[in-house]
Amino acid sequence: MVTNRSAAGGHAQHHVFERVARAASKAMGSAAAFTIAIGVVVLWAVSGPLFGFSQTWQLVINTGTTIVTFLMVFLIQRAQNKDSLAIHLKLNEVVAALEGASNRLIDVESLTEKELATLHRHFHELAVLARKESDLTVSHSVEEAGARHTAKLGTARKASKGK
Repeated sequence: MVTNRSAAGGHAQHHVFERVARAASKAMGSAAAFTIAIGVVVLWAVSGPLFGFSQTWQLVINTGTTIVTFLMVFLIQRAQNKDSLAIHLKLNEVVAALEGASNRLIDVESLTEKELATLHRHFHELAVLARKESDLTVSHSVEEAGARHTAKLGTARKASKGK
């Protein structure tokens, strides 16, 4: 049984991880971190003759870069996941707030690849129809653009038959 005390402890640990991960991501993406990394590589290269360019000397840089790379993959993925989620939430808010916007796009990231491909085809169709518009500032839903396009074709056909 989980008590409130242990659940609160877990939350505190998660909060500490969040703060540490955020600080590490920020620090690793700084000019200072890049300068330090270059300094380490230069120091390692300059120390080569002192160690006779031995296998141990090579192993030091290989091991160090492998460990840093391994840890950075997790930090980068965490930052991307958080940024991606924030962007999705902001876009969901915009779609939900805009009158006339298609609510089918809310939480679109949860759709299957097949469903996304279907939506992509619909929006491709909208883009094709939009390119046919003489006014570049006009925007429509797929359904509205399709109906307008069909109506325009009907008018054009009637006009050509009347000639």
